[in-house]
Amino acid sequence: MPLANDIRQTAILPAKPLPIVSIGLGGIAHDAHYPAYQIAGFEVAGGFDIDSERAAMMADMFGIPRLYGSLSEAISQAPPDAVFDIAVPGGAIADILREIPRGRAALIQKPMGEDLAEAREILRICRERKLIAAINFQLRYAPFVIAARDMIERGLIGELYDLEFRVQCNTPWHLWPFLFPLPRCEILYHSIHYVDLIRSFCGNPQSVYAKTLSHPSAPDLRGGARSMIMMDYGQNPRVNVMTNHSHIYGAEKQQSYVKFEGSKGAIQIRAGLNMNYPDGVPDRFEYILLDDAEDATWQTLDIQGSWFPEAFIGTMASLMRRANGETDSLPTSVEDAILTMATVEAAYESSASGGTPLPAT
Repeated sequence: MPLANDIRQTAILPAKPLPIVSIGLGGIAHDAHYPAYQIAGFEVAGGFDIDSERAAMMADMFGIPRLYGSLSEAISQAPPDAVFDIAVPGGAIADILREIPRGRAALIQKPMGEDLAEAREILRICRERKLIAAINFQLRYAPFVIAARDMIERGLIGELYDLEFRVQCNTPWHLWPFLFPLPRCEILYHSIHYVDLIRSFCGNPQSVYAKTLSHPSAPDLRGGARSMIMMDYGQNPRVNVMTNHSHIYGAEKQQSYVKFEGSKGAIQIRAGLNMNYPDGVPDRFEYILLDDAEDATWQTLDIQGSWFPEAFIGTMASLMRRANGETDSLPTSVEDAILTMATVEAAYESSASGGTPLPAT
């Protein structure tokens, strides 16, 4: 049964967009933050990066009106109503937040620190300084996720029975050299997106079973290139995340999808960004609604936009709306994000503890 054209695909924009001051002008700002802000019409007032040549290149490319010479200058000379867009590695977040003036708004690139202990410190700082702070878990705002959520909240696929992520691709880890020495990589910097998205649909799991491991093709990547995560929600839904970033056997068998199965229908979405990254391949949104019809067939929903860059509009828009007092909701707040970090911590603890040995026979 084809759907009507009223399935929501876009985030709600602020009535009054606020100026943005960037702290960190690396690859994610280039690939996603700034393209998203241009689409949404958000103003970037200025930016800072410890690499001045990188900052100058970004200013030329995106027309940043002002580059600050230091972190303290970026903070002290930012417009009084500016939102701070902090895009730095997890280990650098806490020190930056300590410098943000009390009561200001900040969007923090994931993860929320390198482990749960750092996440707790980030949360403590945000509470102490009364910051309006959110973590940039932007997959929640990808147009195909917004559409899936709208369908599920309308009850179109019924009770959710099964939620599965599958990524089988060849990820170019060399694009992020800072990841190589880290003891945690795949779950903390990639699968965390899926863990957070699952929580946004299903709430907190009862427990987590996981295994993360390296791959011979990426021996220098200490923090793992493959993971299996099972999030226990009792009998239903079954929730599973499986990733293999070392599929070096050509594009034909690469996969990147999220699947929702329910009592009345199912949704399967190809998230093409992971395949042939950073260029990606086209997304695909397919669904089937049983609707008591014997001839129910899979249909395709046309989705406008993708994960990069459109999803990054939603996280910034929700923060601006909260800072403006347009809403009391902040879905990716640090108060919520720490629960995603706790789930990730449980996954690492499960991976380290190992499975159940076979009993004696």
